Amino acid sequence: MLGELGEQGADTVSSDELAAATGVNPAKLRKDLSYIGSYGIRGVGYEVSALTHQLERVLGLNHRQAVALVGIGNLGHALAGYGGFDGRGFPVTALFDVDPDLVGIHINGILVQDVAAIPEVCRARDVTIGMITTPGPAAQGVCDLLVEAGVRCILNFAPVVLQVPGEVEVRKVDLAVELQILAFHVARRNLTGGDPESNGHVVNGAGGLKP
Repeated sequence: MLGELGEQGADTVSSDELAAATGVNPAKLRKDLSYIGSYGIRGVGYEVSALTHQLERVLGLNHRQAVALVGIGNLGHALAGYGGFDGRGFPVTALFDVDPDLVGIHINGILVQDVAAIPEVCRARDVTIGMITTPGPAAQGVCDLLVEAGVRCILNFAPVVLQVPGEVEVRKVDLAVELQILAFHVARRNLTGGDPESNGHVVNGAGGLKP
């Protein structure tokens, strides 16, 4: 939201405006920002550019992170063609697949290379994050090649649990689980006549139920 405000030329934003735009409580927003040493000015709010830079520093977003994407199927091709990653500091700099019909083509100006080239290319391009969108049976082998290349952060879309060394961080994205969460909301609303809180549970994070 701060990025959008900056693009619109806004100099300041109040905690109430920022909270409303992001769907959080204003008091909680002010408290959370105070933990990183950012305090708004009464009657003025927060300086957009200063708060943006501060959050980027705290979250490790002040340095661009080169991304490699492996698996140029339907999902992989869509992600490879998405232009929003670069603007947020995550340029996709390498693409890989095993399909001879895909190896050698360009997507967004990036050459698709064979997965065998992962270690060499990722090292040469200082890739820090790998995205895996391969079929399940191929994911572990691809993961091993990324780890061999020195990649220590992996975003996994494949329907498998990856085995990695302790120093490697893996985030799993399961769209089916997200749909199941939404289905739960639909069922709960149908049972409670539209009152999402009447059964005493809320959804916590990526799918856990919390009483």
